[in-house]
Amino acid sequence: MTDRYVDLVNTPLAARLAKALGLPRPSVLRRYTPGEALATKPVLVAGSGAGADALAEVILGWDVEVRRHVLPGEKLSAAVVVLDAADSPADLSAPLLELGQAVKLLVPGGRVVGISRAAEDTSDPARAAARQGIDGALRSVAHELRGGATANGIVLRGQTTTTDPSTIGALRFFLSGKSAYVDGQLIEVQAVPEDSVSDVAAATAAEGEGVPDRPLDGRTAVVTGAARGIGAKIAEILARDGAHVIAVDVPAAGEQLAQVANRVGGTALQLDITAPDAGTRILEHVGQRHGTLDIVVHNAGITRDKLLANMDAARWDSVIAVNISSQLVMNEQLLASPVFSPTGRIISLASTSGIAGNRGQSNYAASKAGVMGMVRAQAAAFHGGARTINAVAPGFIETDMTAKIPPLTRQVARRLSSLQQGGLPVDVAETIAFLASDAAAGVNGQVVRVCGQNLVGA
Repeated sequence: MTDRYVDLVNTPLAARLAKALGLPRPSVLRRYTPGEALATKPVLVAGSGAGADALAEVILGWDVEVRRHVLPGEKLSAAVVVLDAADSPADLSAPLLELGQAVKLLVPGGRVVGISRAAEDTSDPARAAARQGIDGALRSVAHELRGGATANGIVLRGQTTTTDPSTIGALRFFLSGKSAYVDGQLIEVQAVPEDSVSDVAAATAAEGEGVPDRPLDGRTAVVTGAARGIGAKIAEILARDGAHVIAVDVPAAGEQLAQVANRVGGTALQLDITAPDAGTRILEHVGQRHGTLDIVVHNAGITRDKLLANMDAARWDSVIAVNISSQLVMNEQLLASPVFSPTGRIISLASTSGIAGNRGQSNYAASKAGVMGMVRAQAAAFHGGARTINAVAPGFIETDMTAKIPPLTRQVARRLSSLQQGGLPVDVAETIAFLASDAAAGVNGQVVRVCGQNLVGA
């Protein structure tokens, strides 16, 4: 489903009318197209210190013009503010005020990215205050931007540097059109051993050359709930990036599932993910045909909405069984099998409903919040290894399901984000593809909201 208001309000007459009436004026977002330039105008790298200097050199290696200070009147594709050395709140003033001047010069669809360190990694009160203050400033900037621009942050954990492959991978994602509907989010990254990062990620950090159009080439991916909607788009984007996709869904969706699998050049596997042996059957299928399973996307999910006062056990239990219990069982089977790659990726679909709650969705919110808890706990077990597990929490996404929402409610839901519009299934899929790639090898235990900075939740 498309948001016709976005198309309409971006015509000259309607734009003037919307401005006069004080109506929302969402912009057409800059989404990824293969072969696109990362930046068509200069990129500002603000901040002082060795971290900012080193990062500016890396970006120069991408054949991108770099500025270290704002030049009056010069348009910018992006502004990257490096605050990894901030020791007190007073250190934020100069770079953030310069950022304030830079945002006036951003082209439509521009990007702001902050790079800082985690407040949890210091016991010094002033340093922790500065680091936490950066989070608040970036989220506020995201609310202020217009023209489809976004602001996000990269939080360095431990001894991670501004030029670590994990940092560079996250930076390239945020600067690209792949992050179009990710706004006001902060992703923590940690350094990973060199032998667990592909040559491509290392080359990206060093030179910015050779970034592949097919970063998942040779990988095998399983996507559950792949017959339609977001799941079908995830299968499509993973295949575009080079993965062989095994599309999984219930037998009742067999015809649609086969169509998706054929479209992406993958294979279809019909099964009920709540079956006790679902994970084992997937592993057997992959082991016999491909040898190794590299990526698992837990996308399958259902809703059975009802106010808690009117909720029955069947509605509650079915949602919990599909949305979280099946993942817990399947993950145990994956981790016990040699078929699951030692550098495997698990990505689960959460929801902003699991963060902020939603009327009539106590069962759904419990299941999606449960996904986040599962991801964080499992990530701790993966710490120090090459496997990762993360979650993506979509907000309002234009799907057949949201098309059934009453029109007025749907319009309100669309406008309740900094980008003033709903997202598309491709926005969720692009974020998942990033988390599945080597570029995200240092991203573990994170919940990335794909919600346009929805005005609910944290």
